[in-house]
Amino acid sequence: MFGFGKKKDVSTGSSSSLTSTSTDAKKKKELITVYTPFENPPDYIKPPAETKLTNEQTQKYLEVLKHFQNESLLISTTEHKTHTSEMKPLIEDEKAWLTRECFLRYLRATKWEVHDAIKRIEGTLSWRREFGIVYQTDDSKNIVTPELVSPESETGKEVVLGFDNESRSCLYLKPGRQNTKNSFRQVQHLVFFLERCIDFMPSGQDSLALLIDFKNHPEIAADVETSKTPPLGVGKQVLHILQTHYPERLGKALLTNIPFLARTFLKLIYPFIDPLTREKLVFDADFAEFCPAEQLDKDFNGLVDFDYDHSKYYPAVNEIAYKKRVHYMERFKKFGGVVGLSEVDLRGFEENLTIPVGLQPSDIANTPSAASTTSKINTESSTSAEEVATEV
Repeated sequence: MFGFGKKKDVSTGSSSSLTSTSTDAKKKKELITVYTPFENPPDYIKPPAETKLTNEQTQKYLEVLKHFQNESLLISTTEHKTHTSEMKPLIEDEKAWLTRECFLRYLRATKWEVHDAIKRIEGTLSWRREFGIVYQTDDSKNIVTPELVSPESETGKEVVLGFDNESRSCLYLKPGRQNTKNSFRQVQHLVFFLERCIDFMPSGQDSLALLIDFKNHPEIAADVETSKTPPLGVGKQVLHILQTHYPERLGKALLTNIPFLARTFLKLIYPFIDPLTREKLVFDADFAEFCPAEQLDKDFNGLVDFDYDHSKYYPAVNEIAYKKRVHYMERFKKFGGVVGLSEVDLRGFEENLTIPVGLQPSDIANTPSAASTTSKINTESSTSAEEVATEV
């Protein structure tokens, strides 16, 4: 079912030859010693071109966009409405989260069913409010903060480091470095690092790569008894968060060094994984096939000599991520502070808007009046999807 099995060299049928070849290659190139994350992918890595939308898909996207452009829209403060739930309008940080690519991710995840996409986006907005990760640049207003999850990070069990062959930011998960008892804070820690990995995404790439290494680390002395494999209930909770509130964010998930207990856990959790996510899982993966050597940890046949030092890495990853969020929000305000802006522009560095609200990249390339439309959007924050589409 999983395709479990040791990855072998095709020409020799031997898994050891791959390791020896990689070792020889590393001798020819010097290791790159780092203690902090790479801020950006190297220039030679580019995100793949976006697939052009059909006319029907474009119209469905515009329907979703129009719904969230409604200034009177109210969203619940809790994922599941109760007598204590409140209905509140969108704040600036939430409008910045409601991007063109956000709408497209949810539409793809719901097989382009407009009603379902809208319902799920509203559900995620409510969940983000309740979970406490709404504010981009003011952590004092969030529940999940660097200070809250810092104890979970002390052994480097989750690390943002490097970019894969398609410019996806890489999030390493290392259960063997577990240092705390099972608790909700572990879930908060995972969400915190998912958000940081998203912060590191370059312009033009909106998915991430998970590199999951189950290798045991007996050298990590924990003060408490820990389980390297989470309970089934926690696993289902994490799956719910990933599949419901981060749809289409996973570009690839690579798993290696899977022990017997972890395989058993994966078999139990597998039925709860949706088919789209299953397609992105690669078991017993050779990470070097998916990441440039200069971006990959030496433990996986890369050239990056990275030893986790909490005092160096943790402040750096938070500082870099914060700087990127400030950049994102400054450009959001510069381009009108409206729902539907493109992450290409919000993460990019172009002086002018390149994808006006309501348009697609192909529209810009093929429409003579696109330049004037771009200029107009820069100065008119109230432009609706229908108005832009009509003009162009």
